[in-house]
Amino acid sequence: MTIVTTILLGLIYPLVLTGLAQVIFPDQANGSLIRRADGTLIGSRLIGQPFSSPGYFRSRPSAAGANGYDAGASSGSNLGPTNQKLIDRVKADVEKLQAENPGKPVPIDLVTTSGSGLDPHISPAGAEFQVPRVARERRINEEELRQIITRHTQGRQFGFLGEPTVNVLELNLDLDRTMPMRK
Repeated sequence: MTIVTTILLGLIYPLVLTGLAQVIFPDQANGSLIRRADGTLIGSRLIGQPFSSPGYFRSRPSAAGANGYDAGASSGSNLGPTNQKLIDRVKADVEKLQAENPGKPVPIDLVTTSGSGLDPHISPAGAEFQVPRVARERRINEEELRQIITRHTQGRQFGFLGEPTVNVLELNLDLDRTMPMRK
């Protein structure tokens, strides 16, 4: 019985599911990868990555791995809300963002990590907060930038689950394609 169930559930079942996934959902089964026209791998729609240039929208902070965004070390920081290290980091991030956009409240997702540390999305409010900086750096109209954000805003799943989100990598790639940074 042990050998039969091992072969059935440990070999045949996973192979059948993998084969079905490759046929029915090949993009998702292979990691929802984004490639350039020449085939160069850019990233995944499912895993966040850091953007540090002021001309790009920035992802939410990551606690996954030593430098963040490490898919092999997916996790949150496990720091509780009263932990001084977390309080100091969030306070420093808020101060930095308020200096960038004075007088505007900082959206919570721009200073807190996700549970996995790999979330590729920010809220529409998080994207809107960054509009003045990105528009200034790219020397483009803020309203045009807001239209691009609207195109990349995904609604709630099934119309009622979760919150609207913006995929930062896809948004930045669209910006590079339609409104490249001027020197």
